[in-house]
Amino acid sequence: MNLTPHLAAGAAGEHRTLIVTLFAVFVAATLGLTVWAGRQTKGTDDFYAGGRQFSGFQNGLAISGDYMSAASFLGIAGAIALFGYDGFLYSIGFLVAWLVALLLVAEPLRNSGRFTMGDVLAYRMRQRPVRTAAGTSTIVVSIFYLLAQMAGAGALVTLLLGITSETGKILVVVLVGIVMILYVTIGGMKGTTWVQMIKAVLLIAGTLLITFLVAWKFHFNPSALLGAAAENSGKGSAFLEPGLKYGATATSKIDFISLGLALVLGTAGLPHILIRFYTVPTAKAARKSVNWAIGIIGVFYLMTLALGFGAAALLKPGVITHDNKAGNTAAPLLAQEIGGGAGSTGGAVLLAVISAVAFATILAVVAGLTLASSSSFAHDIYVNVLRKGQATEKEEVGAARWATVGIGAVAIVLGVFARSLNVAGLVALAFAVAASANLPTLLYSLFWKRFTTQGALWSIYGGLFASVLLVLFSPVVSGKETSMFPGAHFAVFPLENPGLISIPLGFLLGWLGSLLSKEQPDAAKYAELEVRSLTGTGAH
Repeated sequence: MNLTPHLAAGAAGEHRTLIVTLFAVFVAATLGLTVWAGRQTKGTDDFYAGGRQFSGFQNGLAISGDYMSAASFLGIAGAIALFGYDGFLYSIGFLVAWLVALLLVAEPLRNSGRFTMGDVLAYRMRQRPVRTAAGTSTIVVSIFYLLAQMAGAGALVTLLLGITSETGKILVVVLVGIVMILYVTIGGMKGTTWVQMIKAVLLIAGTLLITFLVAWKFHFNPSALLGAAAENSGKGSAFLEPGLKYGATATSKIDFISLGLALVLGTAGLPHILIRFYTVPTAKAARKSVNWAIGIIGVFYLMTLALGFGAAALLKPGVITHDNKAGNTAAPLLAQEIGGGAGSTGGAVLLAVISAVAFATILAVVAGLTLASSSSFAHDIYVNVLRKGQATEKEEVGAARWATVGIGAVAIVLGVFARSLNVAGLVALAFAVAASANLPTLLYSLFWKRFTTQGALWSIYGGLFASVLLVLFSPVVSGKETSMFPGAHFAVFPLENPGLISIPLGFLLGWLGSLLSKEQPDAAKYAELEVRSLTGTGAH
């Protein structure tokens, strides 16, 4: 079966012009907004925290825009389209994770820090070592997450523009990286927040439109949709039952437990989510923003069912995997099909609109990630470690902008190698690293009086090293057709997600390091932090 005409026809001639025009309009509009926001950025408070001027609803919308990444829109839709029930399990983990963030992290973090996670740790511990560790962890987690967005961007744009050469695909990843760097260096947190808010509205509207059209197609009968998806997938009733991806072997079952643990605990340790709590004026607004985010994200993840199962019902599996083996193009292809099919004007318009929304999703998230990592480098490592707190605000913002360029360059290079991987799987790895290194350290610092500097260092570096090492020697990197390096075979660790091992290890090392430390924790400092984190007294 020749699948190329199916894709090429939908993006040919004037249809491709339409797609490129929509892309250009969005990028130009958001860059204009970023330039405007950049002119309002006067110092570190504006660059890192948007002047703390955003309301709970605005920040909740921005958090949603930051969180509903390419993994959610492209990766989960593709996972459901290929693996049915098991693909939807990603959505469950992503959503439940917000309860951990709401109950344990959002309000205390807003009260305890100023710009970064390092601020919280440095409050009662030795500044230079913990800030270095926090900055390192933030950058590593952000780069893992950035890989997913780069992979999604590469899959999406190459589909739309009909790019088939590897050189062309690499240039797409480079282009996305350059636009991302411009967003952050020019606009800072204010520009990034407004882009994320706009993107969240566009994403919900676009997903709602496709969901309605899929429901209309099947006469608003979920049973008819699921039945057609099961039959068209070629897997029959197994498509609607647990086990298609994670139940075949004992290893895959354990892998699912590891994945679930990483997803549920990882959100509360993600740097680009943590810094969003500093953009609101009060802890109450931080809590309200998480409530809004849970509602918006919950509605979105319910609609991914229509995207995934709709793609499975209306597209052959070979069409879904033709341009991207991981299924990352399932949602745009569904939009083309539901709009009238390849070659039709309706199909081209819907494909262009949904793809522009997906591209907006990627740009907004990569901007947030790059801002988180560059802020941590500038604020924690450059100012407080290298300059020992002696840098001016102008120098600090300048360091953050240069860090953006450097981190963006690293993300571009690594994104070239990761462009064929499923973006939901890549994001799950970022969650595992965040839950292994950041979450234990944050929780111990906020809620355990005996926690010490040595415990923080053991927890961050131990969890970080363990999770990254296990990923490097997992099937994600080598040993399978869908691996980053399919021709290599050094996957000695059998699980695709390291969370089951690395997360408990991060907590254990934090506890053990503190018990073995000769440092005497400052009880007065802890008491002060406890009052501040729970009441907001003395918060920025």
